[in-house]
Amino acid sequence: MSPSRTRQAFVGTALLAASAVAYSSAGFYTRLIDLDAWTMLFWRGVFGGLYLTGMLLWREQGRVGRAVRAIGRDGVVIALCSALATVCFLNALRLSTVADVQVIDATIPFVTAGIAWLVIGEREDWVTLGATLAAVVGVAVMMGAAASGGRVAGNLLAFGMAVLMSLVLVLIRRNPGISMLPAVGLSAFLCALIVLPFARPLSVSGQELLLLALFGISQFGLGLLLLASGTPLVSATRGALIGVLQTPLGTLWVWLAFTETPGSTTLAGGAIVIAAVVCDIAIRRPQEAIT
Repeated sequence: MSPSRTRQAFVGTALLAASAVAYSSAGFYTRLIDLDAWTMLFWRGVFGGLYLTGMLLWREQGRVGRAVRAIGRDGVVIALCSALATVCFLNALRLSTVADVQVIDATIPFVTAGIAWLVIGEREDWVTLGATLAAVVGVAVMMGAAASGGRVAGNLLAFGMAVLMSLVLVLIRRNPGISMLPAVGLSAFLCALIVLPFARPLSVSGQELLLLALFGISQFGLGLLLLASGTPLVSATRGALIGVLQTPLGTLWVWLAFTETPGSTTLAGGAIVIAAVVCDIAIRRPQEAIT
């Protein structure tokens, strides 16, 4: 790699790692705030959208209109998919355990690899294909436990979120020269609009509103901002791989704060998925350094 490409990859990796840390706090907030999912999603979207709008105004200043028009059709699709993924994700956390949802979230790199090949022609090698197969086995182990635990609906929502977020990553990667900050900001407001008919936004207390503001800004808004900034700097699959940091971190925060211990089958399935991701990174990184 040239020095400039190496620097670009390093910056992208750092931004995406920070995004994963921000996103990993979702399970913590959903356990901390005792509200229905729809009301939580509404305020999270409002505060996240306001934060991203402020960042857009600060970054673009007098060029906001041009920045919004530049996102094009892909930007609109990114906004729609991101909003729907958010709805799926938070409701999955309500219907399943944080550990189950995070394990399914760990399959995003492999879903992304398939979509990237179909949409932008990025082909993955046999190492990643083998890791994909291992990840599918891990999810199958975890889903077997969910069937007896009554968590199938939550896990299906989590898988829908994984597909939608994979598409978001690929479309951002397809437009490396265009800032998708307006698209992710739109997705936050769109999420709030989608859930408004089911939400009770005026039922929250002052303390709950403060927690919702922290949720919307530090987890959702900041996570989306860092994701949109870092994804164009690395491959779509590598970006998704970095996002898997959410899996151990999300479970860790909830375990430390609420002592929600994952079941043995969930841990076994998760271990298979994480091992697949680690092996893929470890084997491919030396190959990329040579090329």
